[in-house]
This record gives sequence, C-alpha cells and structure tokens, in this order.
Amino acid sequence: MPPSVSTTSLQFTLNGEPLCLQEASPTQTLLSYLRQHGYVGTKEGCGDGDCGACTVVMVGADATGQPQYQAVNSCLLPIGSLGGRHIYTVEGIANDRLHPVQQAMVDLGGSQCGYCTPGFIMSLFAGYYSDRVADEVTVEGNLCRCTGYLPIRRAAQRVAAESHGEDDFSQALSQVSLPLAATAYSAQGQQFYRPTQLAEVLDLLQAHPDATLVAGSTDLGLEMSWYRQHYPVMIALEAVAELHQLAHTDDAVTIGAAVPLSQIEEQLRGVFPSLDEMLHWFAARQVRNRATLGGNLGTASPIGDLPPVLLALDATIQVASAAGSREIAIADFFKGYRVTDLRTGEVIVAITIPKTPQIAVTRRLSQSYKIGKRGTDDISIVAAAYRIDLDTQNRVVAARLAYGGVAATPIRAIAVEEWLIGQPWTLATVLAAKEQLRSAFTPMSDLRGSADYRNRLIANLFEKFFVEFNNCE
Repeated sequence: MPPSVSTTSLQFTLNGEPLCLQEASPTQTLLSYLRQHGYVGTKEGCGDGDCGACTVVMVGADATGQPQYQAVNSCLLPIGSLGGRHIYTVEGIANDRLHPVQQAMVDLGGSQCGYCTPGFIMSLFAGYYSDRVADEVTVEGNLCRCTGYLPIRRAAQRVAAESHGEDDFSQALSQVSLPLAATAYSAQGQQFYRPTQLAEVLDLLQAHPDATLVAGSTDLGLEMSWYRQHYPVMIALEAVAELHQLAHTDDAVTIGAAVPLSQIEEQLRGVFPSLDEMLHWFAARQVRNRATLGGNLGTASPIGDLPPVLLALDATIQVASAAGSREIAIADFFKGYRVTDLRTGEVIVAITIPKTPQIAVTRRLSQSYKIGKRGTDDISIVAAAYRIDLDTQNRVVAARLAYGGVAATPIRAIAVEEWLIGQPWTLATVLAAKEQLRSAFTPMSDLRGSADYRNRLIANLFEKFFVEFNNCE
C-alpha cells in the first residue's frame, strides 16, 4: 500500500546539515527556498534550466546504483522531492579553505561579475568526484555572460589534470544510503507522494485520479518556477523501482520510464546512433541528470526531442494501471496537441526499442538532427530522425522519416515513407523525396522560425542524411 498518512514536515540534508521543513509548499522550487533562507550564492538567472546559474549538487545514483554527486537545476526542483536527499550549494563546499575547483577558478581568472560563477563551481564540483571534469561535458549547461569561456575552460582543464584522494566530500558520499525511501508530504493544501513501488503508484492513482505525475520535473518545473503553479496532489515517479530497469538483449532494449537520460546516454552509447546524437543535443547535463524518457513522452510536447527518434525506431510503450497493462505503438501514442493515448489511472512503465529488423535487411541507416538557435540547451526549431533499411540491390525496403516541431504532435511523413519503398537509394530518389517533403506538413511560424524555413529544413535535413551516408552522384 502507498504511504497514506502525509506528514507536515520534510527532512533532507543541506551542506551536510539535517534540515526539517515545516509547512513549506511542496511545489516551491528549491531555488526559491534557498534564496529565501539566506543561501544566496545560488543565483536566479533564466528560471527555466537554461543558464545554469542556479546549479546545485544533489546525491543521486549512477548507472550502477551507487551514490554520485550530480549537478541539477534548483530552479526546476520542487521541494516535495527533497525528502531524504543530500543537497550541496556553493556555500557548503569550502571547509576552512577553498575547494580545488574554487581555487582553480580564482587562480585562472574564471570569474568577472561573478553571477554565473557559483553555477560553474557546482558543475565542476560534481564532475570532480566522478572524474568527469572535461570542460565540454561538465559545464555545458552553464552560461557565462562576461568573463568568456577560456579562463573557465583552463580552470576545468587544471582540475581534470590534477589527481585527488579522499576528502570529506568523498567520504560523505560513500555513507549515503540509496535507494530513496517512500515519502508522503502535505502542506498548504497540497499533497506530494513519492512511492517506491509501481503497485503503490497505481493505488494512489485510484485514490487520486486527477493527480499530477512528475518524473524529473524538468518540464513541469517550468510551471512551478515561472507561474508558481500549485497542484493539489502530485505523485513523483523518481523512486519507483520498476521504472528504473534497463534491459539490453540481442533483439531489443527496454528502458524504464524513470531512468534519467544521463544514464541512458552512458549505458546505451553506440547501440542506437540516432538516440546517441539526440541525447547529446537534448539539453544540458543538469537537465539530463533529472529528465526521463517517460517524462519526455508523457508531456506530449510537439517539440520534444526524443519522440521523433522513437518514431523512427518503431518503439513501443508499456503502460500499466490497476486494471492491467498494455502496449502502445509509438505511432499510436500521440493523439493531439499535448494529448496522448494514456487513459485515466495509467502510467508509462517502460519503452522498448527493437534492435533487429523484422524483414530481411542488408544495411540500416539511422541518424537524427536537431536545429535550434543554440547547440545544446535550447528548444528545437525542427527535430528530425530517419531510418532507412536497404536490400542487397540497394533499394529501400523500409523507411521512417519522423519530425518534431512541424505539427501539433511528433509526426512521420508517412506518404513519403510509402513512396520510398522499392526506390533505389540514390541522390535522384532523395531529391524527389525532398520535393514531397516540402509540402508534407503545414508548420506554424513563430519567433524561432517561419513556416517556410521549417519546410526547407524538413526537406534539406533528409538530403543531409543521405549525403552523410553516401557519396553524391
């Protein structure tokens, strides 16, 4: 049974000291709480997880289930999810002297106005204890507005080159107990549940059919950060054991709905090239440490980065409710703008991606693309994912052309896919397909790009896909 008795206090550890929150709104962001209580080293920049100024470090689980320091955006993290957590801010990492990452930033001039510096420091701090301080990885989610990145990169490079032994933080990390325990917290007319078993989730959904499900809160967190949105009942999925499974067989990969994207990125690297590519551009590490595949699907955003990849790979979605479980083909999942095939009381459990073709294939080509104003850490103007299967005669036997950002839902160019079947995989075929793609959708115009620009991208990205795998005729 789920935890049915909610408490009005929430306990977690901040900078090594236990804290007990009383009557704090579970939908208040951690950033808001920190700044209201004097932890003003953590800065508020964009408020939507883009700039990294609000970065703190939270102890989470690595791919093997062991405790790991992880950089996260405090502007997107609801207080309700903090029960039993260990959080560090920039105020808590200097014990009598500057931490090595702080000292490197001082010595190499990595700070000017100082506004972004705490966020950079905390990203470097997390990387320091996982031996992943490569500057292009560790601080990809932190924006600097005045110093310039060269001295910050030099600081990261110095830290990466220096060996370090045990210290207070590595010892503290080894003493953290995982996995998370179940919590039930109630305050200001809101209830926040964090169950640990799928059966508990389904019981809670029966008791609260209008409850809001939350995974990593990287999307829902925007509603809390920007609009101070309150939700009467929230059910967090981040601690549910069954949703954290990742099974890899010869035929398919099954990914639990609550597996963070950073773990998927690490554990499945090299299995699906199009997934590798899109995860790289998906967002910053702070977001990938919290975001999940189930959450990316459940929000049903038409500009979600991963749905086009899953559409191109013919994924299936496993869902469960108190009435039982069922599978939904990804092509049937999106029903309209922000509307899915999920029924009341259902929750996404896992996503399965087949590895082996169902028909005879000599060669499989697969890749994805994301076009945005920035490389990482930005909303896509158009996202595309392609899969072409060829026979021994170099003719197309199966085709998937999937797009995001061009319709009310993630969508496939089905008419073009059908036309491609039996065609030779040549530049002439691709150019003919391009003509059809230019009128396949009716995208809107907005601040990111015009409809005409999007239509050009829809067609040109397919030619780019061909050129990357073939020599032009």
